[in-house]
Amino acid sequence: MKERVPPVQGWLNIDPAHPRLIGTRCTKCGSYFFPRETVRCRNPACGSRTLAETELSPKGRLWSYTNAGYQPPPPYVPRTDPFVPFAIAAVELEREKMVILGQVVEGVGVDQLEVGMEMEIALETLLEDETTETLTWKWKPVGGRA
Repeated sequence: MKERVPPVQGWLNIDPAHPRLIGTRCTKCGSYFFPRETVRCRNPACGSRTLAETELSPKGRLWSYTNAGYQPPPPYVPRTDPFVPFAIAAVELEREKMVILGQVVEGVGVDQLEVGMEMEIALETLLEDETTETLTWKWKPVGGRA
């Protein structure tokens, strides 16, 4: 059995039954941050240094999307040869009202996306070797394939 790990420690809960992005919330003003903030609240009206780690909403609404029709430059590692275009989604999280950018799950293209549709987090393999499987987050339409 391969060890399953997130791409960046502390950014993602990779439990398949409970996948969540991990951010921080300012305990003074309630602002949320992803990736996690470790120094101070970035809200210019606040600046508090009291931040709490928090799991972010697993669902949100599709705010915008696009197609990556060309292979990104390094350090991007293509999953296929030749390169296969993929969709990128900007999803506004339900509770936090912040937009998180990410790829859309394999098999779902821009022709299947519509601004305002409900999306949820999904886990997919980013990299794999003989001993380790690195999992990352992607977005998928609610009720769509994982």
